[in-house]
This record gives sequence, structure tokens and C-alpha cells, in this order.
Amino acid sequence: MSETRVPILMYHAVATDPNEATRALSVTPEAFAEQMAVLADRGLTPVTTARLAACWRSGRALPERPVLITFDDGYEGVHRHALPALAKHGFPATLFVSTGWLRGPYDTGGGLDTMLDWDQVRELAAAGVEIGGHSHSHPQLDQVSDATLRFELIHCKEIVSDQLGTAPASFAYPYGYSSRRVRQAVRETGYAQALAVGNGLARRAQGPYALRRVTVRRSTEIEEFERVVEGRAIARTFAGDRALTKGYAVVRRVRQARRLVTRSGG
Repeated sequence: MSETRVPILMYHAVATDPNEATRALSVTPEAFAEQMAVLADRGLTPVTTARLAACWRSGRALPERPVLITFDDGYEGVHRHALPALAKHGFPATLFVSTGWLRGPYDTGGGLDTMLDWDQVRELAAAGVEIGGHSHSHPQLDQVSDATLRFELIHCKEIVSDQLGTAPASFAYPYGYSSRRVRQAVRETGYAQALAVGNGLARRAQGPYALRRVTVRRSTEIEEFERVVEGRAIARTFAGDRALTKGYAVVRRVRQARRLVTRSGG
């Protein structure tokens, strides 16, 4: 029997008129509603991140044609525009929040556009949206010190627990990047699973701390979206992204090596 491959859709802002910082990774409310209708029409079954990971961990069966709908950062349009479309179809989803970007007592001012406040996050949770962690200030976690890494993970978890009364079970890496050290820290902090990007379908063999997602952006046409959720032409669709990711990974490794040399005085 072939291994189940699951499309995990990664959204950011859902907005009619986003600012330049979020425009490329945003979708319009109309596009989001159309995409949710495609999932319904094609008989896909959205599940939360926690449910997917729990099924793969325990060996329990997933529903027919599973798909995940995930949002990163915590933009206000997830409540204003995405929630009504999700509710129309009875779809669950997962929202990964950067706690220092949300409006309220922990706001560091780093949010890239209008962000959710905690009342809206609680309303999303009450409507069936799983709330996961996405760090506190959204740094590149594999580029920070051990102490900063632990602070980012623990502070995020504590804030979500305090605001919602439930500890977040799932995590998404800011910028999609992780490392063995980061994955180990996420596990030790108590998150049961974590999502990367990778622009490929998720498989059980990836392990619970490196599940891949596919990016949905403003330029995603409905035909492309249909292919992605059907698992067709993934490599071709995201060929450009993969080339950029590999190139940037090289740049990051060089920068990290230079920092190590500088610290050692070499």
C-alpha cells in the first residue's frame, strides 16, 4: 500500500489591500473562499495539525483525502475573512501565532501588518481553529543562540497557554527553516509536532518535526491550486521556490561560518 501524502496548505495574510511587506504571501478574501469551495467540491477533508500528527503517531486511519489549512503569524484577516469561509464549510484549520506580533499586552511592535488581538484568537479557537506556536518575535531560529532559542519557544508557549487556557501542541518554524538543534529544542519544549515549508506533500516518514507544507500566495491561480491539492505537478509548480531555497541556504551557511570564525577570533 502506498504511503499517504497529504497537502498541508500554508497561508499568511488574507486581505483585500495588504501592505507591501505581506502582499506576495497574501491571498484575497475572494480567492480564499474559492479555494475552500474547491476543497469541498473535490471531497477533501480538512484536519488540524494535531489530528494529522496524532493519527500518524498512533497508526490510526486518517479520513478520506485529508488536507490541512494552516496560517502563519496571526494576521487580522484570518478572523475577518478566512473564518467565515471556513465556517461555511465546517472546516477546521491551524493558526500558528507569533505571540510578540499580536495586538495586546505582549506586543513587541514587530507585526508586518494589522494583526489579530487575543479576543479574536480566542474566537478562532472556539470556532475549531487549532492555535499553535510560531515563536515570540519570529526570528530565524537556527541563527540564534541556545538561550534565545529557548526563550522564543518557551515564552510563546507560555503566552498561548495563559491566554487560551490550553498549551499549544503544534509549532511552525518561522521562515520554514530549522536544524537538528532547533527541532530538538521544539520537542523538549513540549510541542508534539512541527511544520516546515519545503513545498512538498507531507508524509509520515518525514517525522513529526519536519512535516512539509505547500505555499499558497497571491499569484496562485485556481488551476494551480487544484493541482496542488490533488498532489499533481508539485515539483514543477515549486521549482523556482526550491532553487531560491537552496541558494539562500548556501548564503545562510556561509554567514553562520563567518560568525563562528569571528567568535573564535580566527
